[in-house]
Amino acid sequence: MAGLFLGMVTTQLTPHEAVSGIFGSISLASWVFLLVPQLIENYKCGSADGVSLSFLTVWLLGDITNFFGAIWAGLVPTVIVLAVYFCFLDSVLITQCLYYNLINSRKAGRRPSAVIDRVDPDSPGQPLLSQGENGPGGLNGSRRRSSVSHRRRSSQCSHLPRDTIAQILEEDSQKKLWVKNTVSVLLVCATGAAGWAIAWKTGVWTPTPEETGGQSAGLAKGPQTLGYLSALFYLGARIPQIIKNYREQSCEGLSLLFFILSIVGNATYGCGILFHSIEKEYFLTNLPWLIGSLGTMVEDAIIFMQFRIYSTGTSQSSVIE
Repeated sequence: MAGLFLGMVTTQLTPHEAVSGIFGSISLASWVFLLVPQLIENYKCGSADGVSLSFLTVWLLGDITNFFGAIWAGLVPTVIVLAVYFCFLDSVLITQCLYYNLINSRKAGRRPSAVIDRVDPDSPGQPLLSQGENGPGGLNGSRRRSSVSHRRRSSQCSHLPRDTIAQILEEDSQKKLWVKNTVSVLLVCATGAAGWAIAWKTGVWTPTPEETGGQSAGLAKGPQTLGYLSALFYLGARIPQIIKNYREQSCEGLSLLFFILSIVGNATYGCGILFHSIEKEYFLTNLPWLIGSLGTMVEDAIIFMQFRIYSTGTSQSSVIE
């Protein structure tokens, strides 16, 4: 992030500078809304079991490092405020996950004893009549008949084609989800582009010169060290989430839009830097941020494929059942 704001010196707007500014503004909009889908997903599910806390913790360390790098580099106040915003939003998501994990663990701890007290047939308080009705197998006649009829229906349904009603509904819900995510991404991109146009017209955003002289070189050593450290945190953050998804063979509880916005934000951020300049000194100055952005895109793509693979496996198993 910091690379786009090095040396805010007014110069004439060129086409590649305009494209660079638009890409940078879109990436900014993507990051502003990045964690909101996951917060909503956790709230709807009433659980945060799908999210790896190690993923969020390491990501928070990356944002904290980025914040101190922005201060050290003396970047514009907008960047510092955004860095604080990212750290705050990370903390909110981590707090939400800890809250749901604590509440659900307490509910799970109370559930087994309640079930035993309610179902135990050998309990002295259990009526003899109900034990006789249940019989030696623990099922009354109506339940046995219903289980037999269920087996008959299952054998009849086994001759049906795979394109069952359940599968049709599953595919329909997936299509609606893709439409919803696509519209959301387009709205974020439109917001970013409109924000850049307004900022340019009002003078809030000004193009930066391709050569920032000795100022960038002087800023390179300190902030670049923190830049490489934050890139390392960002690259390592997604690994626990990828491992968790693989072990559970599921991405349930994760927001797909969260990772789509991450890919969009990192891609437009990298394009914003490269469209601004490909001079060697400028490129090396922004290299840690490019590594962090483009590197995490690969890991986000892996999680994206996990969504596709595991959702397909879940729908197939539901059809077989």
